[in-house]
Amino acid sequence: MSQRPQVLIVGGGFGGLAAARRLHRADVSVTLVDRTNHHLFQPLLYQVATGGLSPANIAAPLRNLLRSQGNVTVLQDEITGVDPESSLAWSATEQYAYDYAIFAAGGVTSYFGKPGWAVSAPGLKTLTDAREIRRRVLGALEITELKGLADPPTFVVVGGGPTGVETAGAIAELTRHTIVGEFRRTDPSKSRILLVEAGDRLLANYPKSLSTAAAKRLTAMGVELRLSTMPDELHKDQVMLKCGDSFEIVRTATIVWAAGIAGAPLASELARAVGIATERDSRVSVNADLTVSHYENVFAVGDMVRFAESNGNTLPGVAPVAIQQGKHAAYNVLRHLRGKHLKPFRYRDFGSMAVIGRGAAVAKIGPAKLTGYPAWFAWLFVHLLQLVGHQNRLLVALQWGWNYFTKNRSARLTSGETSLVPESPPSSETHLSKVVNATAP
Repeated sequence: MSQRPQVLIVGGGFGGLAAARRLHRADVSVTLVDRTNHHLFQPLLYQVATGGLSPANIAAPLRNLLRSQGNVTVLQDEITGVDPESSLAWSATEQYAYDYAIFAAGGVTSYFGKPGWAVSAPGLKTLTDAREIRRRVLGALEITELKGLADPPTFVVVGGGPTGVETAGAIAELTRHTIVGEFRRTDPSKSRILLVEAGDRLLANYPKSLSTAAAKRLTAMGVELRLSTMPDELHKDQVMLKCGDSFEIVRTATIVWAAGIAGAPLASELARAVGIATERDSRVSVNADLTVSHYENVFAVGDMVRFAESNGNTLPGVAPVAIQQGKHAAYNVLRHLRGKHLKPFRYRDFGSMAVIGRGAAVAKIGPAKLTGYPAWFAWLFVHLLQLVGHQNRLLVALQWGWNYFTKNRSARLTSGETSLVPESPPSSETHLSKVVNATAP
């Protein structure tokens, strides 16, 4: 009896999990390798970061998700290299031979050439990121209360896409509603929340009317918008914002980075191995059928790839794209096994949506543009539907219902040490050397 074809899937995110499930009845042996042991629902990380959900609500063990799929073996390892000529991939300690490979390693936070900013401004890509942001946000409020400071903390969110908009709105709800009445020496509701966006409007990929609606809602919630503005210098407790030729120095308790995504390091390794260049955001370009270069048995999907549609538009790094690409890559594996030609990938855009706060969201579903409660209910339904695991769906639905009626966020526990002494501000020479017109709040 001949050995079944070996399919290697690298990454257990949206794309990798979708590919594995698409192969559930195929006569192949699937090995899914991920550097963690869980699938993470990244669109809800901001709720973990702001105390709305616990980490276990948005993550599920990969082995549990695929336990009934007998042709799948799940391994926790980190693939660091690949040789398509030999059909081999490897980690620091293991080698993986394959007949077909689907690379779905995801993305990492991009700081646009300033990797040192990661220490001061964590992104929102992992559970570790979310827990650290939660520790910093809640820790800043605790420090203010302990010291009895007259000025509540300032929070800066960089990036006006869906993640930035949702995070800024969640911090506003936390400080304006959830913890009101819990502090005695300070008033958290007077905390400053700045949302910084380099473009001239929020949610640049949405219709302009929805961008305007989101901006109005955030402003009503007390979020200060800084459009056409970007960080010029960034430190843990201070950021210099640049708008045209003007600069603004903002002393801040916490900075959240939601401004960009780059391909995972494996994308660069894959591109080097097949002899092509990566894009400037470290993503690897793929063919119309999701294969890489001239290799018909090597596919790449999700945030680590740049895929241009026939009209020239580049698909965004969002969950629906990764899911559809993962399914299609697996479909093409099955076609290749049957001796059929590979089919090009066609993305079906079912819409875009972003939640701003309690009962407020914006959504584009087909030709319809929704705001307020209709968009909010649509957002709730879609995200519950996309969550993996019936238990997670039930727990999140119950938690959201409780949060809505009580305005409470029960997952506000922190671990690790929180410094009770604010850091001394960097020297003025470091920050003000380039200032032409600087203002400080």
